[in-house]
Parts: sequence; structure tokens; C-alpha cells
Amino acid sequence: MDLGGDEIARIIYVTILGGALLGYALIANRGGIGQMLRHLLLWGLLFLGVAAGYGIWQDSGHRLIGVQQERGGTVELTRDRSGHFYIDLKIAGPAGSSAETVRFMIDTGATDMVLSRLDAERLGYGEGDLAFLGTARTANGIVRTARVWLDEVRLGSRIDRRVPALVNEGELHISLLGMGYLERFSRIEISRNTMRIEL
Repeated sequence: MDLGGDEIARIIYVTILGGALLGYALIANRGGIGQMLRHLLLWGLLFLGVAAGYGIWQDSGHRLIGVQQERGGTVELTRDRSGHFYIDLKIAGPAGSSAETVRFMIDTGATDMVLSRLDAERLGYGEGDLAFLGTARTANGIVRTARVWLDEVRLGSRIDRRVPALVNEGELHISLLGMGYLERFSRIEISRNTMRIEL
């Protein structure tokens, strides 16, 4: 079985933690060692146990929010604990606006890139810039949408210009990335908990 870096790190953490607990139990119940030496060893093992526990906690935290990294022209995403993939895009909204990082949940069942009202505001689209003339059917019913054109969208080393998107008028807690944007890439592959996007 081919183990990745995350799996090897978790095995090391668990081994250290298990060794620390086992050593503690053996030393605490053994009467032949001087009391000072025994206390020093116990504190050392306790320190190792805390360090291993912290490593496991850090690793779990990364898996909770998902990880995004670029390797040789491919962006790799890890699935978070809820089962979704998240991706960060650097976006400049209206022409001349500064770029902001926007987090999207990937939704392969959606057609468009859909911005929440909050993300649209961060990108520079004010109330007067949005004409809610369209509609979309969502899990919460039918909502009105406004079409906008994003001046620039960057993923890793790839830049796309004049990208269409919709702004959702409803209560959308995170922006959604549909197939309209993902189809721009030459290859998308999902393997268990990893999504790979070739730029």
C-alpha cells in the first residue's frame, strides 16, 4: 500500500503517543529507579505525549478545512470532513478593482460560478451595480440572481479574464463554483479524497 505524507505523519504521531503512554505506565509501576530519575523520565514522556497529541490535532485541523496546493501545473484539493472540496480563487471584480481571495465550494451539479452577496460586495459590486433579473432554483427555493463579469480570475498560475458569474440574492453562506468555470481546464480528476485540476 502506498502511503502519502499525511498518513506517514499520523502513524508517527500515534506511535510516539502510544510509546509515551506505555513508557509512563511501565515507569510509574516500577520501584527500582530513583525517585528523581523516575520523575524526570515521567515529565519527558509527558512532554512527548503532548507533542504527539498536538501533531494529531494540527493534522486533523488541516483535514477539517481541506487543503489546496499547486504542484507542477496541477492544483490538488483535499476533501474536507463534510465531504466537500473547497477552492480559493484570486478575483478582481469590476475593471480597475483590486483582487481579493474568494473561497468557493465546488458544486459539480451547478452550471455557473455563483457569488454570495457578501463576496460580491468584497469584490466591489455595490447595490447599484446588481440587476436581479434572473432566477435560480436552489434547495431553499427560487432566488433572484444578477449577472456580473469578473475582470480577472486566477487559479495558481492560470489567469482567465472577463469571466461570467451570478450573484445570489438569497442567503448563500459560501460562494459556489460550478462547471461553467471548471470546464475551462484540460483535465479534472477525483481520486478518493483528492481532486486534481490540470491548469
